[in-house]
Amino acid sequence: MLVRMKQEKCGISEDIFLSIYRAYARVHKPLEVLRVFGKMKEYECEPTAKSYVTVFSIIVDESQLKMAFKFYRYMRDKGIPASVASLNVLIKALCKSSGTLDSAFRIFHEMPKRGYTPDSYTYGTMINGLCRAGRTLEAKELLIDMEANGCSPSIITYSCLIHGFCQLNKLEDAMELLKDMKSKAMELLERMIRKRLVPNSITYSSLIYGFCKEGRLHEAIQIFDRMKLQDFKPDAGLYSKIINGLCEISKFQEAANFLDEMVLSGITPNRVTWGLHVRIHNRVIQGLCSEGHPNQAFQLYLGLRTRGISVETNTFGSLIHCFCKRGDLHKAGRIMDEMVIDGCIPDVETWNVMLDGFWDRKKVREAAGLMLAKLMDEFQNTAPI
Repeated sequence: MLVRMKQEKCGISEDIFLSIYRAYARVHKPLEVLRVFGKMKEYECEPTAKSYVTVFSIIVDESQLKMAFKFYRYMRDKGIPASVASLNVLIKALCKSSGTLDSAFRIFHEMPKRGYTPDSYTYGTMINGLCRAGRTLEAKELLIDMEANGCSPSIITYSCLIHGFCQLNKLEDAMELLKDMKSKAMELLERMIRKRLVPNSITYSSLIYGFCKEGRLHEAIQIFDRMKLQDFKPDAGLYSKIINGLCEISKFQEAANFLDEMVLSGITPNRVTWGLHVRIHNRVIQGLCSEGHPNQAFQLYLGLRTRGISVETNTFGSLIHCFCKRGDLHKAGRIMDEMVIDGCIPDVETWNVMLDGFWDRKKVREAAGLMLAKLMDEFQNTAPI
């Protein structure tokens, strides 16, 4: 197309070349971008700083770091001013790897000496890179410097820092940032009603995971409730953190309430979360049985079977033990029947509990029948084919 336009003596503007660069960028061909860039002068089109920065950005986005450095030096040799935008692109590339993060830091600190003022994007990129590398304390210092220079942190920058502090178990620092973020939202709200700075779901999730990891469940639930008030929908992973935390401190009824809430909110198992749903449901049912709440445990059990979630052998055993202890042999027998139908083999202890229950209730015939059925099953399983 370019050759034809040249033959027909059509003027080829820089905008046409920029469109070609972007088209090649969409199909991930940075070498073609460089090839076309090298031919601009052949078509009597002198590249401006805009073309240089566009090509440079494409190379960086394709993670061609060595090529990006060469092109950056080429720009410098040509006297093309390295704008804040182009330096931001280079810093972003260097921040992608912990091995080149210090190089990004050097360029960042050299910017003021060369007459360039880092903007919010520059600071945000550096802070995010430091947090990903586990250098959260340095990132916090950079945040202070950022605010001192009149740059406003974005929600992404705050969230990255909060996540970093939670990873380091520095939850007080994370909470302080969350409060700071909320106060800045109010300041911005007064000036720009539509541009509020509020925590996002990643921010809340990081705090909840951090508090659960520290065993500070009360704070985790407070953040969890605040998250829902902000119209963010917790996922199965967050619910499981809260539920497991409550189980750890034997608050099984409260855990069951969160489990019901999760189901009512429409969260269903998928291929990724299937195992998680199985674990938390079975754990809560077993906990309710151990705490003497068989009816609540049985309701959860019924819901489990209705939704097709696997019932573990230990869960069957816990329910049978619990109902036998209460003298409800009918329900215990029903659960044992369903246990066998599901292919779970009752252990000796479960059989003994059932038999003891029947003997205690003088139901000798039923006990004998169960024993006979058990013996017949064992005989059939061990008989030679």
